[in-house]
Amino acid sequence: MYNSKKRIAIIGAGPGGLTLARILQQAGFEPLIYERESSPTERSQGGTLDLETHTGQKALQVAGLMKEFEKVCRYEGQALKIMNKHGHLRYKNDFQNNEEYSRPEIDRADLRNLLLNSLHPNSVQWGYRLIEAVPMAKNQYELQFEHGEKITVDLVIAADGAFSKIRPLVSQASAKYSGISMIELSIKNVADQHPDILTFNGSGSMFAMGDNKTLMAQVNGDNRIRVYLGFKTSYNFLDECDIAFHEPENAKRELLKYFDDWSDDLKKYILDANGEIIPRRIYMLPVHHRWEHKPGVTLIGDAAHLMSPFAGAGANLAMLDGAELALSIINHSNLEDAIRIYEEKMFAYAGEMAAITQANLDLFFSDRADEKLEEFFNNIQH
Repeated sequence: MYNSKKRIAIIGAGPGGLTLARILQQAGFEPLIYERESSPTERSQGGTLDLETHTGQKALQVAGLMKEFEKVCRYEGQALKIMNKHGHLRYKNDFQNNEEYSRPEIDRADLRNLLLNSLHPNSVQWGYRLIEAVPMAKNQYELQFEHGEKITVDLVIAADGAFSKIRPLVSQASAKYSGISMIELSIKNVADQHPDILTFNGSGSMFAMGDNKTLMAQVNGDNRIRVYLGFKTSYNFLDECDIAFHEPENAKRELLKYFDDWSDDLKKYILDANGEIIPRRIYMLPVHHRWEHKPGVTLIGDAAHLMSPFAGAGANLAMLDGAELALSIINHSNLEDAIRIYEEKMFAYAGEMAAITQANLDLFFSDRADEKLEEFFNNIQH
């Protein structure tokens, strides 16, 4: 297999990069992943995500990891409630009998561990922070890392996220503020200490919306509910709101002011939060982002098509990208042809999903958003 001798570097050990490496290894390739984090446990991997049948689950099928996924996923996590700001239930469904909408939940940490454990030993080089990728002769790239090491490769694949160091090699596009800021809270030990919230929430996700704000809550596999407060607001809001996010009790009091006329049941998500509070701006790349093919380099995941979280597509598409790129490399003797074919296929499905995601964002922060979402999900069932 000609391409199996090529030196392939994957920048970033997220779901996309790990999926790509797993499938390539199964076919006899020896890619290396370079990850800036010093270890798998350096940073929290965040909350829970759902893997969709035709994207994330498809990638796991190609990777031969569905049995492992079935051991740790939560089908009950598909349950969904939609409410207005007064706590009135607009829509409820557990999706248990809807095979087309099969999106079982898995905690991000569990997904990463599942993928990491499937790789050959030492496949991930931890503590490698990329500074620059320098074009060399013969379409190769020299990767320069923070600690001084330099590595020459035949193909560098950017799986390094929203602010990719590799993206500028192929595209002038950069991540822009989406107009949405989110604040994450956690309710830990929820089954033991806050059973009333767990009963109100259900086993999956709860979305409430109104006044250009959203309150979204998701049950995680570690006995916590993660809560996401969404604001349609200016870029400077998080800096100018005078909320001391590092002082959780004071921050909660200030946050409650923004939800003053919301129902008491919904405000309890803020009142009962007992973990750190994390503010973040939501960024995105242009819908239908694409680039002219450049030899020796390509992008997957958020590096290629960063979008807001309002379709749950980020990790799913990253994993699908990893699978599609791996299969293209495996099935084509010419490496550049393989990359071109992957890119054109990815541009099509990622562009379509980016447009859907943007439409969802607009819907979530529109007038009568709860009614529109109720109508949307009712249409799915028919």
